[in-house]
Amino acid sequence: MRNRSRSQAVSASERDPLLHPSDLEELGKTIDREDDGGQSFDNVPQAKRQLGLTSVVFLIFNRIIGTGIFATPSLILKSSGSVGMTFVMWTLGALVAAAGTAVYVELGTGLPRSGGEKNYLEFIFRRPKFLMTCIYAMLALFIGFSSANAVVLGEYVMHAFSIEPNRVNTRLFGVFALTIGFLLHSLKLQWGLRLQNALGVFKLFVLLGIALCGLLCLAGIPGFNLDAERRPHNFDMERIWEGTRLDANSFVTGLFNVIWSFIGYSNANYALSEVRNPVRTIKRAAPLAIASITVVYMLVNVAYFAVVSKEEILGGGRTVAALFFRNLFGPATEKVCTLPLIKSPQVLSVIIALSTFGNVLAVMFTQGRVVQELGREGVLPYSSIFASNKPANAPFAGLLWQWSISTVVAVAPPPGDAYNFILNLSSYPLVVINAVITIGLLFLHTRAALDWEWEPPFRAWTPAIIFFLISNILLLVVPLVPPLPGFSPYEHLPYWLHVVVSLFIILLGAVYWAVWAVWLPKRGGYVLERDVVLQEDGVSRNVFKREAVR
Repeated sequence: MRNRSRSQAVSASERDPLLHPSDLEELGKTIDREDDGGQSFDNVPQAKRQLGLTSVVFLIFNRIIGTGIFATPSLILKSSGSVGMTFVMWTLGALVAAAGTAVYVELGTGLPRSGGEKNYLEFIFRRPKFLMTCIYAMLALFIGFSSANAVVLGEYVMHAFSIEPNRVNTRLFGVFALTIGFLLHSLKLQWGLRLQNALGVFKLFVLLGIALCGLLCLAGIPGFNLDAERRPHNFDMERIWEGTRLDANSFVTGLFNVIWSFIGYSNANYALSEVRNPVRTIKRAAPLAIASITVVYMLVNVAYFAVVSKEEILGGGRTVAALFFRNLFGPATEKVCTLPLIKSPQVLSVIIALSTFGNVLAVMFTQGRVVQELGREGVLPYSSIFASNKPANAPFAGLLWQWSISTVVAVAPPPGDAYNFILNLSSYPLVVINAVITIGLLFLHTRAALDWEWEPPFRAWTPAIIFFLISNILLLVVPLVPPLPGFSPYEHLPYWLHVVVSLFIILLGAVYWAVWAVWLPKRGGYVLERDVVLQEDGVSRNVFKREAVR
C-alpha cells in the first residue's frame, strides 16, 4: 500500500481511492486484517464494536425473511406450472444467493468497514474522483428502504386486532413501528439488538414449526394426517411435473420472484465497523445465515405442498400459509385467544407482523449506518453531524434521517399503483449497484488491477461471481420486458416507471458531483483537498478544504 504523511491532503484529481487503508496509518493504526480479524482496519473506538456472531447472523436473517415466504410460493407456482419446477426455481435462487454471499464476503473481508457498497464503489472506481460516492449518496438518502414493510406491518396488525385495514390506520401504525425502531437503535442500542435477535429467533422457530408439521403430515403421524379426500398428492411421481411451463417469460418471472426472496445477504456489510472481529465474523455469519435460510425455505415449501393442493394454491385468494393452517388444523384454529386484551387475534397475522417488524428493525439499523458513513466521507452537507456517534454511541443523525425519509414515503403516496411504485423503487437501485460492484470485483480478479493491491482474506470463486453478475443482469432486464397477463406491477402506471425514476436518481447523483466537485471548484478557482480528522466521540471523518489554485 502507498504511504502518505499525515500532513498531506488529498486532491480531488488524484487516482487514490477515497477509502484507502493507508489513511489509517496516518492515525497510528496498524493494519493486520488476518491477525486481528479486521478490527484495526477502520478508525473507530473498540467500544463501538458491539455486534457478535449471533447479531450479525440475525441482521441478515431478519433482512431476508419478512412476508415473502408466507405468500410468494403461490406466485412462483403460478409461473413454474408444477411442483417440481417450483423446487428447481428455489434451488437456482439459493445458488444465486450463495454466489452473492461469496461476493459480499470477499468485499467485506477486503474492506471491513461500515457502508457496504459505498466503500466498494469508491475503492474500485477511482476516477472520476467522488462520482460513485455522490451517486450512491443520492440513492441511500432519498429512497425509504423501511417504508414499504412498515405499511405491510400495519396491515397485518390491523388484521390481528380484527380491525378493517385502511389507508390511515395501517400507515399510522407503520410510522409507530418506524419510530420504535428509531428510538431503540439510536438511544438504546443493546435493547434494539436484543429485540431484533429475539424476533429472528421467533421467526426461525415458527418456520421450522411449519416445516415440522408438514413433514409429520407426509409421514402420516396421527394428529397431523389428512384424510384421503384432502390429501393433495403433490409429490406423487405422476403429478409432480404436471403442468410444467418452460416458456422463457414464465421461467424468468418465477426465478425473478425467487431471487428477490433471498435479497438481503449484504445487510451485515453495512455495519462492519461495529462488528467484533469483522473479517472472521462475516466469513462465518453470512454463509451460516444463507444456509439456514435456504434450508428453511426448502422445508417450508415441502410443508406447504404436503398439506395444500396445487389447485388450492393457484385458485385461492389467501396466502399459502393461511391455506396450510386451515387444511392442517381446521378453520377454527386460525383464531386463538392468546392475549387478554385482544379478542381472537389471527395467529397467522400476528406471526407475519412480528416477522415483518424484525425486517423493519434490521433495515433501519443498517441504513442508518450507511448515512453515517456518507457523513464520515465528507460529501454530505453537515457531515460532522451525520458522522457523529453522539449522544448514545449510535448514529443518531443517520437513523433520524432514515426514519424521516421512511415516514414520508410511508405516509405520502396514495394507495394502489403509487404505493407499489414506491415499493419497486426501493428495490431496483440495489440491482444496479449489485451489477456494478460485481463487474468491479471481476476487474479486481484480473492482472489489470495490480495497482489496486487487492488481497482480501477471502476470495470468491470467479465463476460464482460471473453467475451472480448474470443473475443481476436478469433482474435489470426483466422489469423492462412487457409482463405476462396477471404479472404487471401496476394497474395504470407504465410497468417500467420505477426503472426510469431509479436511473433519474442516479443521474441526480452525477449532477451533484458535477456541481460540487467540478463546476464550483473551477468557477471559484480552487481544488478540493481532503484530510482525516478525529472527532470528540473517537470516530474519524474526512474534511474537505478549498485550496486556491496557484
